Amino acid sequence: MSLYPSLEDMKVDHMMKAQQQQHGHPPNSSSGGFQVPATALPYPPSPSAPTASSVYPSAPGAVSSVYPSAPGAVNSAYPGLAEYMGMELTPEEIALNMPEYSRNNQTSLALNNYGQVVGVGGSTVSLVPSSSSSSLQSLTAPLSGSSLGLARAQVSHGIRQVVLCKDGEGKVGMRVKAINKGIFVCLVTKESPAAIGGLRFGDQILQVNNISVAGYSSDKVHDILKKAGNNNILLAVRDRPFERTLTLHKDSTGHIGFQFKEGRINSIAVESSAARNGLLVDHNLLEVNGQNVVGVKDKEVGRFIEEGGDIITITIIPTFIYNHIIKNMSNSLLTRMMDHSVPEM
Repeated sequence: MSLYPSLEDMKVDHMMKAQQQQHGHPPNSSSGGFQVPATALPYPPSPSAPTASSVYPSAPGAVSSVYPSAPGAVNSAYPGLAEYMGMELTPEEIALNMPEYSRNNQTSLALNNYGQVVGVGGSTVSLVPSSSSSSLQSLTAPLSGSSLGLARAQVSHGIRQVVLCKDGEGKVGMRVKAINKGIFVCLVTKESPAAIGGLRFGDQILQVNNISVAGYSSDKVHDILKKAGNNNILLAVRDRPFERTLTLHKDSTGHIGFQFKEGRINSIAVESSAARNGLLVDHNLLEVNGQNVVGVKDKEVGRFIEEGGDIITITIIPTFIYNHIIKNMSNSLLTRMMDHSVPEM
C-alpha cells in the first residue's frame, strides 16, 4: 500500500495511474518522449508507480504542445496547473522549481487531466521521485518529492543512537522534561553538541550510557548527564513520538489555510490545503520545513512560511503536551537559547 505526504500527492498519483491504464502504457515503457535525469530524493515511489526516468509516448492525435506559442496553434484540452486544486503552478513555476522535469530547462510543461507533466510533442513524464534508501519504502510524492522541507521534517518515531561529547563548559546543550514516566527533550541550545548530534524538541530519551531512564525525574537525568564523562555519551533516542508532520500546498494566493497565535493553531480555512490534509486546531507549530520555530515570534514564523516555497511541511504537537513540555521555561530562554538553525541535508 502506498503512502502519500499530502492529499494532493495522492490525487495526482491516482490520476497518473488512470492515464496509464487508459492509454495502455506499460509502467516500464521507454519508447518515445525524452529522458529526464533522475534526482536523488529521500522518498522512493510505490513499487507499482513509475520512476522519474520513466517516459511514455504520446497518444495518437495528441496535441503537439500544451502551451502553444505560435499564433493559431491548437489549444489544449487540459487545464493549466493554476486550475489544479487552486494551486499556482504555471509552466514558469515548474521550470523554476523543478528544472529536472524539463528538457535542458527549456521545454514548456503543463499538468494534464491525469496529473502528468506534458511537454512538447505531448510526451508525459512521471513526477514520482526516484528511488533511494529510506525506511519509508512505499511513500509516493509526485508533487512534494522535490521539497527539501519534506525531507528535513521527516518524523519516523523510530529509535536511533546519538553519541555526544561535552563542550568547553562541560555541557551537552540539552534540557529534558519528565512526562508520563518518559524523558523528553525540551531545549536544544544552538551550536551545542546536542544540536550537532541532531537532537530535536520532543525527542524521547530512552537510555543514557545504557541506563534506562524511564520513570526518572528531570533532575535525575540532568544529574546523570552532568556526571558523565566528557566524551562518548551514548543516548538511545525515540524520534519525537508526540509529533507529526503535514505537507501543505499553497493556493493561487500563496496561502496554505490556517492561522496561529503564539505558535498555537486556532483557525483553519475551509477548502484549504490545511483542511484537506487534516490539520487540527489546538496544536502548536514546532517546525516549518524542518526548521525549529519554538519561541519564534509569529511574524517571523509567517515569514518562514511565506519564503518557504510553494510546498510547506509543518511539524506539530498537541498544545496540551507542548504546554507540559515547556512548563516553567521562560519565553526568553526559548527565544535566545533554542537552536533555530536550518537542518542540513
